[in-house]
Amino acid sequence: MNHAELTGKNLPDQPESATLEGRNKILGFWLFLGGETVLFGSLFAVFIGLRNQIGDGPSADELFKLGMVAAATLLLLTSSMTSVLAIQALHRKDIAKIYLWFIITGILGFAFLGLEIYEFFEYVHEGHTFSTSAFSSAFYTLVGFHGAHVAFGLLWLIALLLQMTKKGLTVVTAPKLYVFGLYWHFIDVVWVFIFTVVYLMGKVG
Repeated sequence: MNHAELTGKNLPDQPESATLEGRNKILGFWLFLGGETVLFGSLFAVFIGLRNQIGDGPSADELFKLGMVAAATLLLLTSSMTSVLAIQALHRKDIAKIYLWFIITGILGFAFLGLEIYEFFEYVHEGHTFSTSAFSSAFYTLVGFHGAHVAFGLLWLIALLLQMTKKGLTVVTAPKLYVFGLYWHFIDVVWVFIFTVVYLMGKVG
């Protein structure tokens, strides 16, 4: 049976790793996430070093509204759970549930991104712009870089679902969905660190 015939219910139990190409994609993506970890680690280090350099701008304690940030965190963590359910559906070859859970993941991701954009507008209105202080520059760079990763992930998810609509669930499309799941968990974990280091530490001083 060739790869073209390995579709739908004919797929093995773990279609993402059924071929050497699929396994290589997963390995390569883990290496990519290692590089992303180093990059985000550098941004965290810069933020921690500059978080008290507020100049004439508002402090983190004056600025942050934990209620809104907590709501955004809940949305993103819930989207991580729904992406897990989508990957479980992938292993069951349940195409309808793959669509369902990944679409819910996307909706939650867009809601998170909307709250983050709204948060930025609120901060700018309160005088906390990118150039206000070293703290504000570090804040927008770190949190904005994460937001850009969320936006990229949502566009990627849309493209993957459109591709699966055209080509179906195969040993070619399955690894792409799987590595997206890895990516989404990664940006969720990064956000947990942002929530802790940026927002919680900012409020407790």
